[in-house]
Amino acid sequence: MRFDSSKNSKSLALVWVLIVLLFAVCIIYPLFCVVSSAKLQDFKTVMTQPVWHAAMKNTLLECLCSTTLSVIVGYIFAYAVVKTNLPFKKLFSVVPVLHLITPPFVGGLAFILLFGRQGFITHRLLGLNISLYGFWGLLIAQTLCFFPMAYLICAQVLKGINPDLEKAARSLGASEAKIFFTITLPLSWPGILSSFLFIAVSVLSDFGNPLIIGGRFRVLAVEIYTQLTGWLNVGTSAVLGIVLVIPSVILFLLQNRLNKKLESKTATISGKGFRSDDENHSSVIAKIFLFIFVAFISLIILAQIAAIVAGSFQKIWGVNTEFTWKHILSMKDYTRHLTDSVMFALIAATLSTIIASVSSYIVHRTDVPLKKTIDVVAQLSSAIPGSLHGLAIALAAQKIHFNYSPALIVIAMTVAFMPFAYRVISNTYAQINTTLDNGARSLGANQITVLATVIVPMAKGGLFSGFIYDFIRGVGTLSAVIFLVSFNTPLASIQLINLAEQGSWGKAAALALVLTLITFLILGAGLLINKLIVKGREK
Repeated sequence: MRFDSSKNSKSLALVWVLIVLLFAVCIIYPLFCVVSSAKLQDFKTVMTQPVWHAAMKNTLLECLCSTTLSVIVGYIFAYAVVKTNLPFKKLFSVVPVLHLITPPFVGGLAFILLFGRQGFITHRLLGLNISLYGFWGLLIAQTLCFFPMAYLICAQVLKGINPDLEKAARSLGASEAKIFFTITLPLSWPGILSSFLFIAVSVLSDFGNPLIIGGRFRVLAVEIYTQLTGWLNVGTSAVLGIVLVIPSVILFLLQNRLNKKLESKTATISGKGFRSDDENHSSVIAKIFLFIFVAFISLIILAQIAAIVAGSFQKIWGVNTEFTWKHILSMKDYTRHLTDSVMFALIAATLSTIIASVSSYIVHRTDVPLKKTIDVVAQLSSAIPGSLHGLAIALAAQKIHFNYSPALIVIAMTVAFMPFAYRVISNTYAQINTTLDNGARSLGANQITVLATVIVPMAKGGLFSGFIYDFIRGVGTLSAVIFLVSFNTPLASIQLINLAEQGSWGKAAALALVLTLITFLILGAGLLINKLIVKGREK
C-alpha cells in the first residue's frame, strides 16, 4: 500500500516503517518459525496418541473450571465492595490489587507452603496427610491467582451502573433479590463476559502454577516445555503450541468483538461519574454472607503473603520452625538473578510502553496504510500462550543464528506484555480531543512532534499504568523466557522454580520475598515520581 505523503509527515513515515518491521521481525516471523518447524508426522502423532488427547481434555477442563470459579469469586467480591457498606470495605478493596501486583509465581509457591504435604494449614493446623497436587490444587491456586482480574473489571462495571435504576425499582416495592437479578446482574454481563474471556486466555497460557502444583495433571502449556527440554521433540512441542493457540486466538477475537459491540450498547445505561448508592439496602443475611466471603478470601490472600515471609525465616518449613537468617543471607548468592530480572523487566517495560504509545497513535490518530493490521498484531501476543511465545522466539533466533540471550529475553518480555499497555494507552488517547492534534499541525508541528509534545504529556497516566503492569509481569515472567535463559543470564523466576523442585522451600520463599519487596519499592518510587510530576505541572 502507498504511503500518502500529502496527509502524513516524513518523520511519521519513518516511524511507521520501523513499527511494521519490528512487528514483522519480533512477532510474525517467530510464529512462522513455529508453524514451519511442525511436520505432518508431528501433527499425526499429536492427534492420534491418547496421551495428548488427555492433555487437551485436561487443559480444556482446567480452563473452564478455573475461569468460571475466578469470575464468580471476582464478581461476588466486587459486588460486596461496590454495592454494600461492609465493615473494613476499604481494606477488602486493597487485597485483590495487592495480590495482582505481586509477582505471579509467589501465589504458586505460597500455595505449596500452606496446602502442600507439609503445609501450614493442611498439616499443622488440620493434621491432614493429604496432597493437593493435581487438578483440585491447581483449580484453587488459579482461582486465587486470577480472580483479582475479574474483580477489577466487574468493580468498574458495577460502579458504572446508575443507582437511580435500582432506587426506582426499590421505590416500586421490588425486593433486593429481584433488583439484583433483574437490574444489577443483567447490567453486569458486559463485565462478566469480558472478564471471563480475558481470564480464559490467561489460564490457558498459565505456566507457573501447573508446573509447580499440577503434578501428574498434564496440561498443554507445560507439555510444550517438557517436550522440547526433556525429549528434544521440537516438532511435537510446536504442534502442541499450535493446538493451544487456536482456542486462545478464538477467545481473543471474541473478547475484542465483545468490547467493541458493548461500548455503544452500554453507553446509555452506564458510564463514568455515577456515584454508588451510599445507603445499605442489603439484608442482614446477605450482608453476613458477603462479609464472611470477602473476609475468607482476603485471609487466604494475606496468608499467602505471610507464608512467604514466614518461610523465609524458618529453618525447614513444616519440620523445624526455629527462626533463622540463613535463607535471607543466602540471597547474596542470587544477586545476579535479582538484578537481571529487575533490569530486563525495566528495559522491556520501557520499550513496550514506547512501542505501544507510538503504534496506538499511528492506528487511532493518523491515516496510514495497514492500520487495522497493526492494531491486530499489536494485541496478538495476548492470545499467544507464554510457552509458545518463548518457543517461537527461540526457534527464530536459532534460524538466524542469533544467540545473545539478554536481547532475546528483553524482546520476549517486550512483545509478550505490550498488548496491555497498548489497550490502556489507546483508551487514554481516545479521551484526548483530536482538535489538539489539528491545532498543533496548523502551527507547523509534524505528527511525531504532536505525539511527543501534546499527546504523550496528556496521556502520562495511561503510559504510567502500562509501564507498571508490564514491569510487574516482566519481573515474575516464567513461560515466556524459560526457553531463552542461559548460564550467563540467570533470572529469579527460573531459579525459584529450580529451588522449589529441589525442595529448598526456605531459599525459594526468601527469593520470592526479596523480589516482591524490590517490586513494591520500584512501584512505590514510580508512584511518588508520578505524583511529584503532577504537582509540578499544577504549579
